[in-house]
Amino acid sequence: MIKLPFLAAAFFALLLPAACSRLPGGAPASEEILKEVSDPQTDFALYAVNRAFLPSVAHWPPTGKQERLSWIGASQGPKTQIIQPGDQLTLRIWDSNDSSLLSSVGQKMVQLQDVRVSANGEVFLPYVGNVNVNGMSPEFAREKLQTALEAIVPSAQLQLDMREGRNNSVDLVSGVARPGTYPMPDRNYSVMGLIAAGGGISAGLNNPQIRLMRDGRIFGTSVDSLLNAPQKDTLLLGGDRVFVEEDERYFLSFGATGREALHIFTKDEVSAMDALSITGGIQDGRADPKGLLILREYPTSAVAPGVRGPRHTRVIFSLDLTSADGLFSARNFQINPGDLVMATESPINDALTVANLFGNVFGIFSRIGIID
Repeated sequence: MIKLPFLAAAFFALLLPAACSRLPGGAPASEEILKEVSDPQTDFALYAVNRAFLPSVAHWPPTGKQERLSWIGASQGPKTQIIQPGDQLTLRIWDSNDSSLLSSVGQKMVQLQDVRVSANGEVFLPYVGNVNVNGMSPEFAREKLQTALEAIVPSAQLQLDMREGRNNSVDLVSGVARPGTYPMPDRNYSVMGLIAAGGGISAGLNNPQIRLMRDGRIFGTSVDSLLNAPQKDTLLLGGDRVFVEEDERYFLSFGATGREALHIFTKDEVSAMDALSITGGIQDGRADPKGLLILREYPTSAVAPGVRGPRHTRVIFSLDLTSADGLFSARNFQINPGDLVMATESPINDALTVANLFGNVFGIFSRIGIID
């Protein structure tokens, strides 16, 4: 029978070479990465994230996909329509005279259906000719047409109805329940009013973004920003195109996080603590709470002379989640699009692995009776 002390000594002698390096694992330990900092040839910079460091990094150049679009502030428009080329008018002309130029005997009303406003803003009225109504409200256009008509039919009265054409409509392209072309009921029609007419924003969009296309330009903001700031609910103009899309920005998670995956930004600004929540936190008993690392690459222009930025284009930010300052700093450190959030493994895992391995071997030998 093999004595236990002898077996233990032999077992640890076999594991001694492994003690000089880490056992295989699902994520690196922070020491494995950070030990390269002392190498004079290292090509990355390391920064510990704390309260004193946060004001500095906030002024560094942005990284990743940054779509910085401007937006148009809200304004108050009149609650009337404006006639534009392409609109269709219905003209009803009433005349009480039995002998009228516009109606036959016994007919008191003549209707001119779907009279299209021409490209130069004119409509044709029989016996009158072309009358310009471009840019007028339906009420003012009716008065102008009525005045022109009275010159030949003094007793005539005119009614006018308007159906919006392309220049008085807007397109709701995507990201809503019912996309399509919507006529503008008046000049006080806003982006949120259009989205409501389209049935609201589609469920499941992560941090939906609004894009407004106007005169060859694109304006943008997030739905969350628009809801929290009514002064951003801009008025629409005829021909505008609005579409809602999911935020395209993302970050990556790796190591001892809850999930190793690509994660879409769930709000306009995501902190390191937000990122941990999105990934499912860090794995209990495996992750090193002192070794949360954020890996980021800056453009070459960020390290140019006179630019406030990092020492190298490759940067590692280190956070210690075991201290109050580290926790508060994690809530204020902003994640950039394309960042890699990595939770390192605790070095104690190797010791536990060795201990478990020894216990399993000892149990097997005991059961087969070769040790006492």
